[in-house]
Amino acid sequence: MIELRGLTKKFGSFTAADDLSFTIETGEFFGLLGPNGAGKTTTISMLSTVLLPSSGEILIDGAGLTRAASEQKRKLAVITQEYSMRQDMTMDEVMEYQGRLYYMPKKEIRKRSAELLEFAGLSEFRRRTVRHLSGGMKRKLMICRALLTEPEILLLDEPTAGMDALSRRQMWNLLRQVNSRDMTILLTTHYIEEAEALCDRVAMINRGRLQKLDTPAALIAEIGGFTVDETGADGLVSTHFASREDAIAYLGSTGADSVLRQTTLEDVFIDAAGRAIR
Repeated sequence: MIELRGLTKKFGSFTAADDLSFTIETGEFFGLLGPNGAGKTTTISMLSTVLLPSSGEILIDGAGLTRAASEQKRKLAVITQEYSMRQDMTMDEVMEYQGRLYYMPKKEIRKRSAELLEFAGLSEFRRRTVRHLSGGMKRKLMICRALLTEPEILLLDEPTAGMDALSRRQMWNLLRQVNSRDMTILLTTHYIEEAEALCDRVAMINRGRLQKLDTPAALIAEIGGFTVDETGADGLVSTHFASREDAIAYLGSTGADSVLRQTTLEDVFIDAAGRAIR
């Protein structure tokens, strides 16, 4: 279990994370959402101990997480937005290098590497160098590398950034399988449909502060499960309704360019971000 208690990070007079407090349960797939500059990457950086909090604390299974807490840090694996692998290495070499950093026996490295590359559908490409891999393959390899040491918690910062739609869906399936093995996953993403498809709960933050935290279904129900989109002179306007009947009644009073659809988590995000901006 991960606990954030009053977690705050300041850079001079700017507060990137502001008194964040919430809990991520063991085995949970948890999403952290927010607009650019909301504090998502700063929060991930504190969880990975790349950054130290200005105040507050992080607990992993009840014990404080610090740079010196090697036992707690070994429970974590981090996948960043950037491709952090040498371009001239093969997949096998990337995995072996990671294992040696953690003093794993060579036999165990090879066994775990074979299992993970097969699990991710990468076995036939294992002798291909990183520079000759597609973006989706690189992301999958980064997950394999992170899982090599059998961590309990996976921190994913925009893991599908730059992927095409097919590669993104393949990554979703891979992450679902990883989570099904009781792996706790914390995901930050700009693809709101990704969070809706994958996450048990999501936290929405803006300007470093927690705005909302609940299941995607509960957050959608909060603003209304049905939406009417109207296209007019001022652009697209969306109105949300608790019942389909109310939405249909409203739709009958609008123009031909209006459509009825189910509300999505993206609507919740836009509604929350818009209120914060106002």
